[in-house]
Amino acid sequence: MTRVSRHNGRSGSHGTYNSKHNDREFDLQNAEDIKAELTENNLYWNCVDQQLIRHGELTEQSHSFTEVEKGFYELCYQDYVNGQNARNIKAGHSERCRSIDDLRCNPKTCPEESIYQIGTMDNHVDYEALVMVGVEFLQEIESRYGSHIHTLNWALHLDEGTPHIHERHVFDVINQYGERQPKQEQALKELGFNLPDPSKKPGRYNNRKMSYDAECRKLLIDICKKHGIEIDEEPIYGGRSYMEKQEYIIDKLNADIKELLTQNDQLLSENTMLAIGTAECRAENEKLTSEKESLIKDNEGLLSRNDELMNKISDAEGLLKEVSEVAYDKAHNCLINSLADSIKKETAKEIIKLKNEVQSSEGFLSSITRKYALEQLNKLLHGLGTIKDRVVKAVRKTFESGTVKEKYIKQIAEDVKPSFMAQLQDAKKESKDSRNISEPSKQKTQGMSL
Repeated sequence: MTRVSRHNGRSGSHGTYNSKHNDREFDLQNAEDIKAELTENNLYWNCVDQQLIRHGELTEQSHSFTEVEKGFYELCYQDYVNGQNARNIKAGHSERCRSIDDLRCNPKTCPEESIYQIGTMDNHVDYEALVMVGVEFLQEIESRYGSHIHTLNWALHLDEGTPHIHERHVFDVINQYGERQPKQEQALKELGFNLPDPSKKPGRYNNRKMSYDAECRKLLIDICKKHGIEIDEEPIYGGRSYMEKQEYIIDKLNADIKELLTQNDQLLSENTMLAIGTAECRAENEKLTSEKESLIKDNEGLLSRNDELMNKISDAEGLLKEVSEVAYDKAHNCLINSLADSIKKETAKEIIKLKNEVQSSEGFLSSITRKYALEQLNKLLHGLGTIKDRVVKAVRKTFESGTVKEKYIKQIAEDVKPSFMAQLQDAKKESKDSRNISEPSKQKTQGMSL
């Protein structure tokens, strides 16, 4: 059983999503997250060519996703842009006039991008199954809602961690002037989608797009099931990773004790049935007796370990200080490395973006200037690792200094002390209950004769 996901968006921290990422219309050599040797197997589709093609089969005549989207916006929305500009000028607001590219790149009217994935990096379906489900889903969306929702292009990526599909589409309506314009919420209204809560006003958490996405998820799951893919529909909540370390240890000890007692009772039952007096049975009986004694010894060891742990827990202040020191060391090391990696990655992206702009600046910069700029940007890009190491070393030195470390450890201990003490009390009670269960069972076992 696996999970299916569908995530939507139009823009991020760097502006609206760029379709060039989807059909790999950029230099792959500096893309750290992409395995360039596998890119040849990516699959692409667009609404102009309307045929499935591998990346390795692209030719100069193939349309890029960017060209397709520009052409679609010019064909379908140019009349709206011209009409709206005329109305703006007539109303004395010529500053509101915009071009077709402004419409295509505006976060409110640009194409929406959806990402489809079935499974995780460690457990996912074959890409053929993903394509089969994805194509049937998009065809069904076109059949149901094609009057107002138009798929522009989609790409299957096999050169990243997990096979997934990027699909871009646009919502539109015919306005009061007879012009077709991008307008998501009105399009969904005309398609019959209601607000999740009609009794409340429309807003960020109550809009028709939420109803549409819910319908899409249901349809996607139904298609997966139709093709024999078992989908886990239950939401994921917090798990074992959220438990405190000491609580986890105690739970693990109690689980081991209960398992050993179960095995012990099973061995006693089997031993009683086998005790028929023959030499073979006596030999088996001796083996079971030995295993029983070993289990009892292991049980006693676990109980002893539990006692040691509870003694350590009893020294609450000492344990709190020890846990705070460990938490500080783990947290600042992880945080420093994570921040440094994020900064390096984002800086690399900006440098690559700047390189692309320089490379495409023919006509504005001379070839010598562009060549020099690219050389300097490459040097900066290749030196990011060294810069990151220096930053990490300097920041770590500050956090590991005696005064700073002592200050933050003390602060951590003060902040977590109330909840820490409450959890210790619960742990003590649970351990006591566990011993009350374990001790009688052990005494009963020792008193029985094989």
